[in-house]
Amino acid sequence: MGGTMTAEPTTRPTAEQSAAPAWPVPPSEGWTVDDLHTLPGLPPHTELIDGSLVFVSPQRRFHSAMIFLLRTGLRTSAPPELRVDSEMTVVINRGNAPEPDVLVVRKEALRSPTQTSYPVADVVLAVEVVSPDSASRDHDTKPAKYAAAGIEHYWLVDMEGEDNHPVVRVYERDPVTRTYTCTGVHRDRLKLAVPFSLDIDLSEFEEI
Repeated sequence: MGGTMTAEPTTRPTAEQSAAPAWPVPPSEGWTVDDLHTLPGLPPHTELIDGSLVFVSPQRRFHSAMIFLLRTGLRTSAPPELRVDSEMTVVINRGNAPEPDVLVVRKEALRSPTQTSYPVADVVLAVEVVSPDSASRDHDTKPAKYAAAGIEHYWLVDMEGEDNHPVVRVYERDPVTRTYTCTGVHRDRLKLAVPFSLDIDLSEFEEI
């Protein structure tokens, strides 16, 4: 596990400096999954991307409403061998542990009510709801890592138009290139046959 090293101060800190948060100093090789689980005082939903800690900003109502809508729709349709969860850490490797907004995992991945993460091999679908501070990660960084790690299905959820209605872009992993291919863009209904048969009315977002 990476350690933290700090230098002794050479002068007495000012009142302003004393009030500032004492952010952890990253080790030279970057943080690890072990650090993510043991560092004290990390904000909720902190992610680990390429050895760096990523803190989540306050979210828009769109974000929480879409998580609720998709999680509910997926749970209604999921077969017995799969389970639907939200905002749980996915351990890809030592330096990468993102937290999809919604995810579908194999039933055997559920080991304990106190667990805080799933191994990436047990993840069938990862869903990211885009927020202003996460756009680059959700469009580029995370899907590249999810696909390379073997997650077969990826959904990218964003708001669109003057009325800020939801749009869901659905991706499937190509086993040869190990990258995602967009198989559909959905604005009214999310009706799919994979990873299992489902039909979610996206207009219900307005009622949440």
